[in-house]
Amino acid sequence: MKYTIRFPLLLCLLASCNNAEKNTTLNQGGTIITEKVIRASIAKYPDSLLLKENLVQYYRDSVQYDMALGLTDSMIRKDSNNARLWYIKATLHFENADTGNAVRSFEKAVAIVPDPAYMTSLGNLYAETKNPKAITLADVLLADKKTNIIKEAFFIKGLYFNYTGDKQKAISFFEQTLQLDYTYMFAYREKAIALYDLGKFEEALKVLDKAVTLQNNFDEGYYWTGRCQEKLNRRNDAIASYKTALLYDTGYIEAREALERLGEK
Repeated sequence: MKYTIRFPLLLCLLASCNNAEKNTTLNQGGTIITEKVIRASIAKYPDSLLLKENLVQYYRDSVQYDMALGLTDSMIRKDSNNARLWYIKATLHFENADTGNAVRSFEKAVAIVPDPAYMTSLGNLYAETKNPKAITLADVLLADKKTNIIKEAFFIKGLYFNYTGDKQKAISFFEQTLQLDYTYMFAYREKAIALYDLGKFEEALKVLDKAVTLQNNFDEGYYWTGRCQEKLNRRNDAIASYKTALLYDTGYIEAREALERLGEK
């Protein structure tokens, strides 16, 4: 099953690393460096966090979460007050569908450094798990007065109300998010899901159509378009939408399962 990340600011593990250095480490002349080579580099420079994070990324890319988490834990044991390492650990747990440990690790990162990116990720996870702390954390972000943080706070509130069943209130917050940033794909998706849950399939389609017009490779936009089209008995259109979702993400299992359900391969 595709594990759909619903975090607008769930950053790449190596986002704050120097990209040029990262690419040199992982890709020379178009050839992906192996685990053995990365480990050899770590043996030569044992104090390099960058190299160790590269190895974490290697394990993450190859879906070896136990190895990635084990290495991250070993780094945390040496530097337990490194908020970034806790954030990496939280991200790995989240991607590995371990919500409880993801929450605890995000909370640890925020406790060390209340960085807005860390707080936003924690707030989204609170919302997705129906934890009312999502609203409290969103209010803290709103007090920051920065436009980019305000939109994230509105999104967190919308996500919380979407998961707790107050669809109209959720839609209101997603609309406020989009007023601040009309390119915010996650807000389009969540607004469409809320409308879908309310049985307003035509309205949801209008939201999704705008989203995929703004970002034509938005796979989830096409998937939910297909869901709405199915509800409206537009089978052929739904098939085309699911195929488009797979065009942009060949690993989109829900889209593939939808096609199989409709008798398509």
